[in-house]
Amino acid sequence: MQGKIIKGIAGFYYIYAENDEIYECKAKGIFRKDKQKPLVGDNVEIEVLDEQEKEGSVTAILPRKNSLIRPAVANVDQAFVIFAMESPKPNFMLLDRFLIMMEKENVPAVICFNKKDLAKQEELEFLYETYKSCGYDVIFSSTFNGEGLDEIREILKGKTTVVAGPSGVGKSSITNALQENVQMETGEISKKLKRGKHTTRHSQVIPVGHDTYLMDTPGFSSLYLTDIEEQELKAYFPEFRRYEEQCRFQGCRHIHEPDCGVKAALAEHEISQLRYEDYLGLYNELKEKRRF
Repeated sequence: MQGKIIKGIAGFYYIYAENDEIYECKAKGIFRKDKQKPLVGDNVEIEVLDEQEKEGSVTAILPRKNSLIRPAVANVDQAFVIFAMESPKPNFMLLDRFLIMMEKENVPAVICFNKKDLAKQEELEFLYETYKSCGYDVIFSSTFNGEGLDEIREILKGKTTVVAGPSGVGKSSITNALQENVQMETGEISKKLKRGKHTTRHSQVIPVGHDTYLMDTPGFSSLYLTDIEEQELKAYFPEFRRYEEQCRFQGCRHIHEPDCGVKAALAEHEISQLRYEDYLGLYNELKEKRRF
């Protein structure tokens, strides 16, 4: 039987199987031998050991489309990153770190600014222009009055989406609002996952419709860029690409070089000052890290 890992806790994997049942499974020892660890989102084959107790064993991990380190999930179609307009105010450097991680893994990202009802119109317009000009889809939502939820549902339909964002931005409220039609299934998941004493926060897959899954992940307050050198950072700012052919020097890093197409676009307000300043900050951070 095949299914998808929807949660993993202390060596137990909870599989949403093709028969719409949830099985509690251990992984075969061969995975440890091959240094292969099952991830939330993995499509797997399982052997049912006890149908009544819904217990089984993971016998094979099917080929992955992709995998992420943080959050540690697999087979992602897109990322849906949520920040709030207020309480807490958006941390743009943190948002850009997340977008860079997704660019590096070739995972399309959609940006959602929640608590729209607490923001001024000029703030919304500024953020829309800033990130839309980079090529990202931008959604404004309010779980307080239900704004934006239909647009979110349409973007999520038929895909496996990792939902991420800092704590307190309304991530859980949005996730709950999107799964009204599967309360029975999520209730069964919750009942099953109460087994065991390990209740720390983990990534979790929530089925919300036909071929539609949300990967709910723990909130984060910081992210560190790993396995990125400062000279490659520019590749993860998509808005730079259209101007790079106007740079005089091949390999231009868009900082101190003369006749730089990106800096010329910045001067003409065609590239966001906010994004460019974050680029400089991250570039210097990676440069310092390499020194040590």
